[in-house]
Amino acid sequence: MDTLRSIESFVKAIQAGSIAAGARLQGITAAAASQNIQRLEKSLGTRLLMRTTRKLALTESGALYYAEVQHLVDVLAKAQSAITEFHGQPQGRLRIGSSVAFGRHVLMPLIPAFSRRFPQVSLELILSDRSLDHVAEDIDISIRFKQQLEPGLIARKIATVPVLFCAAPDYLQRKGLPQTPEDLSQHDCLLFRIPVDGRLLNWSFNRNGMLYEPEIIPSIVCNDIDSIFQLALAGAGIARLAAFVVNDAIKKGTLIPLFQPSAQQPEAMAAESVPLEFYACYRDKYAMTNKVRAFMDYLVSAIPQSWE
Repeated sequence: MDTLRSIESFVKAIQAGSIAAGARLQGITAAAASQNIQRLEKSLGTRLLMRTTRKLALTESGALYYAEVQHLVDVLAKAQSAITEFHGQPQGRLRIGSSVAFGRHVLMPLIPAFSRRFPQVSLELILSDRSLDHVAEDIDISIRFKQQLEPGLIARKIATVPVLFCAAPDYLQRKGLPQTPEDLSQHDCLLFRIPVDGRLLNWSFNRNGMLYEPEIIPSIVCNDIDSIFQLALAGAGIARLAAFVVNDAIKKGTLIPLFQPSAQQPEAMAAESVPLEFYACYRDKYAMTNKVRAFMDYLVSAIPQSWE
């Protein structure tokens, strides 16, 4: 068992890029992981890793050994999952990665009920808008909006969320009420930059069945959705935000939804904002363990179908 633990420390260190990062994936200290690797090297009678202050590199022997044992850790994890499946009750650690806004506003309110239903599952949540690596960071499930999907992952759609264009009453009093998407070119627009690839998240409308993106000139760009929300509340401009972020503010009247069909905005019926689609992603068919399936099924049943 000690040898298997040492092999796991070695493999995780290579996959994560450092002994410390690999140790975090194992749930042990960096010192313990380093000792595990040293014991492995001693038992093999050869140096596996070249350690410097800046990077970790495989020796020739290390590369040969890694090629032979890297799949062993996955095999052991799958064996443990098989036992869990056999006993039927989801259990063990479940690492969930999510985009920040979805995690804060949607996942967090749902987590306590899941934990009560499955008390033997230990949850760890990683909220980030960067690209999460399922292998290097030992992620079981990642929640991503459509623009964050990556080749190689299996994705299951869990939610379609309306997007609302909105602004504070103070801003609309100063700058006027845009009647159509074309009017946005004359307004201060608050845009989100996607941290994964640095692209600006486009403002899209569905007009008569065709995708339409109006010309806009961003006044403020930010890579955090909640910060854009705060800017909109402060009257900095018009924001494009998911319903789960802005619904309470709209109900309170601190933000006003735009392009809503009404007697005051009859032309708004000609253009509808394109909703956000969210997906639960996992690495491959072997990653669909009992605990992963339980969490995904729970999300599908617990996430509201209406975002009123």
